Formats: sequence, C-alpha cells, structure tokens
Amino acid sequence: MSLSFIQPDWPAPARVRALSTTRTGGLSAGLFAGLNLGDHVGDDPATVLANRTLLQQEASIPGTIPWLTQVHGTAVHLAGTPFTAAPEADAACARQARQPCAVMTADCLPVLFCDRAGTVVAAAHAGWRGLHAGVLEATLKVMGCDPAEVLAWLGPAIGPDAFEVGPEVRDAFLADQAEGVTAFTPSPNAGKWLADIYALARLRLTRAGVNAVYGGEHCTVSDPGRFYSYRRDGQTGRLASLIWLE
Repeated sequence: MSLSFIQPDWPAPARVRALSTTRTGGLSAGLFAGLNLGDHVGDDPATVLANRTLLQQEASIPGTIPWLTQVHGTAVHLAGTPFTAAPEADAACARQARQPCAVMTADCLPVLFCDRAGTVVAAAHAGWRGLHAGVLEATLKVMGCDPAEVLAWLGPAIGPDAFEVGPEVRDAFLADQAEGVTAFTPSPNAGKWLADIYALARLRLTRAGVNAVYGGEHCTVSDPGRFYSYRRDGQTGRLASLIWLE
C-alpha cells in the first residue's frame, strides 16, 4: 500500500514544502502496523529505518532528517548543525534550503511554521507539558522573524472530545493565561476536564503575535485507521510532521 500524507492547507510560499504522515502504508506490523517512524517504541529497528527511507523517497524529502530525541521540553535544534547522536530537543528550525525539520507525535500536537517570505521554517512537538512550558514561543524566538509574518499549521493531535486531563493541567494553563478557560469543558468523569489542545495552542500563538494559524481539524484518538494514538493504544507507532525549503 502506498503512503498517504496530509498536506497543510495554508498560504505558504511556493518554496515551502510540508506534510504530516499517516500510518497508511509502511512496513511495520502488529502494534506498529503501517508507517511507524519511531525507533524508541519497541518496533524492529531495521523496519523503522526502512520506513524512514521509504518516507524520504515517496515524499521527495531532501537532505538528512534530524530525528530528535523529544523530552517534552523547549529546546530547539538548528537543523544543519552537525550532530553524532539524535539531538535532545522538541523543535527544529532551518533557514537553508533542502534541510528538513521533523517532529514525531502520537497524540501530542505537531506545529509547523514558516515566514511569509519563505526564508525560515520550523517544526515543534507540543504535548501539554511542552506547550505550557513555552515550546512554541521558543521556536518563534529561534526563527528570529516578526511573529506577524509567521504562518503556523496545527497537525494531527488528540481531539477535544478525547483529551481528558486532571484539574492540575487546567489550573496550570489558567494560571498562565486566563483566556484558557474556554479550552476546557467538564468531563463526564467527575473531577476531570476535556482539554482542547488546538485551542490552547492558538491562544499561545496569538499572545506571541502569530495571527495566521491554520489546521487543527483532526483527532488521532478517534481515527485508528489513519493515526497512531498513545492515549488509545498505549504501545504504538509514531507519526511525523516535516517541513523544509526547496
């Protein structure tokens, strides 16, 4: 089965290329069936490497993809910087052509960035911890351009009807930004809340000065045919969201 990608629906410059993978196609089997791109989840390492090679070939992704060791933090890797081991970071930024940026997710929110002039791109991995800690703001800082000139696209993540959190998560966001109250609704389970990570990301981006925000219409949990989901399955594969300049 051939691979299937989600293309951002945003008015990015022509030289900006971006996509999010689905699990369709690929060589992994069992719990990881499909295009698993994570080499840290228990899948056969040779199969993961073959999946990554297949992705680059079918999507015509240039250069070397700097696959990150993601830790739910705010560090940003400058793509093209030499490294011997996977950089420990939750975002990547590139200014040179043919240097892809990539993040892996399986419910967490991938956010892709570019500027309107097509001179810089970035990708960020934003679970609730990284989102609250400021990974999106850190990425914008490394991009180094006027936030008003930035476009952002929110890739496939856990949807607002599936993301149940405890009161401590809600309290953390509201203490930082009172407007976040609109992103939480009471869960049917007493004492819990349903969080809209897409809405929380939009609030953070708007506060940072980014007004052109797109995407945010998928739910990884409710679509097992297309997406891996840690919340739904526990041990599972990883999707990737990538962006680069031609």
